[in-house]
Amino acid sequence: MCVRAPVLYGVTYRKNHSKRIFLAKIGCLSVMESTVTTSTQAPDEFDRNVPRICGVCGDKATGFHFNAMTCEGCKGFFRRSMKRKATFTCPFNGNCTITKDNRRHCQACRLKRCLDIGMMKEFILTDEEVQRKKDLIQRRKDEEAQKEAQKPRLTEEQRKIINTLVEAHHKTYDDSYSDFYRFRPPVREGPVTRSASRAASLHSLSDASSDSFSHSPAESGDSKMNLSSLLMMYQDQGASSPESPDENSSRLSMLPHLADLVSYSIQKVIGFAKMIPGFRELTAEDQIALLKSSVIEVIMLRSNQSFNMEDMSWSCGGPEFKYCVNDVTKAGHTLELLEPLVKFQVGLKKLNLHEEEHVLLMAICLLSPDRPGVQDHARVEALQDQLSDVLQAYIRVHHSGGHLLYAKMIQKLADLRSLNEEHSKQYRSLSFQPEHSMQLTPLVLEVFGGQVT
Repeated sequence: MCVRAPVLYGVTYRKNHSKRIFLAKIGCLSVMESTVTTSTQAPDEFDRNVPRICGVCGDKATGFHFNAMTCEGCKGFFRRSMKRKATFTCPFNGNCTITKDNRRHCQACRLKRCLDIGMMKEFILTDEEVQRKKDLIQRRKDEEAQKEAQKPRLTEEQRKIINTLVEAHHKTYDDSYSDFYRFRPPVREGPVTRSASRAASLHSLSDASSDSFSHSPAESGDSKMNLSSLLMMYQDQGASSPESPDENSSRLSMLPHLADLVSYSIQKVIGFAKMIPGFRELTAEDQIALLKSSVIEVIMLRSNQSFNMEDMSWSCGGPEFKYCVNDVTKAGHTLELLEPLVKFQVGLKKLNLHEEEHVLLMAICLLSPDRPGVQDHARVEALQDQLSDVLQAYIRVHHSGGHLLYAKMIQKLADLRSLNEEHSKQYRSLSFQPEHSMQLTPLVLEVFGGQVT
């Protein structure tokens, strides 16, 4: 009697077609070896929600074994019987009904039932084949373990550095901007300058928007504090802004407010810098040199968190503290700075950096050994190299296929140098005009007023 079997591995098997079975078995051995047991998966036409019943005894089946749907018990019984070439005799009439409860009572009828439902001894692996399968499974396990071991991972020291920088950022950047009320208020009235009218047209472009100085909470304390004293005695409360002069004395209506905002942001960058691993070990002169030359770049990087791509503005809390390019022109800045600044912000936003990458980029920016006035170049460079290694390691772990991301981030630092130069030039121009410089804070004058362009 020839019993038709299901199609397995693209070959139709029939009972007693030994040559065909043997060839199929040899040709498909590598496929069969991929399974842990000699079981095969149920054909697609079987409904997985329908209970599977052993064709021999009616017990719960576990899958196709030796070409038939059976339970584990009948699978093992058939394998043992075939390997031993056992011969059984039925004590009754050779027509016993096999059930889960009595399947051990008559081995002859149980074996006969196995054959009747299509179980085939040719599907039983030899001892050599079993060993080959075990070796293959072990080899695959070893390969998976090796792949897992070769996956890029952050070292404990690298994770610690990242956690330290993220914590430093959280302590020095309040994205709720809850203390803005302490600044001199923004005044958006006043004469519309040529720069302001040109700035309004930026809103129709794909990359137009606002000031890079917008930032978090507020400031209080001694207005006579300078950068050096802030660096050496930094506390959560920094230097406050001076009394606002007669508002009618200047046509730059937003200058007092943004000067306070920048002054406050400088303080927060100082606080962030002092928590960068290794920064405090530098000399005070090098710390000051690094901060004076990089602080505006770090502020520009930070402001990207509040940058809104939808309307190209910086949203720093309530509507009163939402800044567009037109607002910044009323603080004395021209589009020579603002146009490339907005393009920079759009490009940085599109990188979709993780917070960890963002804080690492800020720290790398700040610890640049080629800043003017830096004396211990080697030490600063070593700190920057360490942070660069951490950033690259983080990218390898969290951005599969992101091998270009690091290069794009470093390019942003080069873009910041040009923005820094133009910003310094424009602030120096303001500081040389008494009616404008008197509205700047001492800290802003110290940091930006004396830079060489």
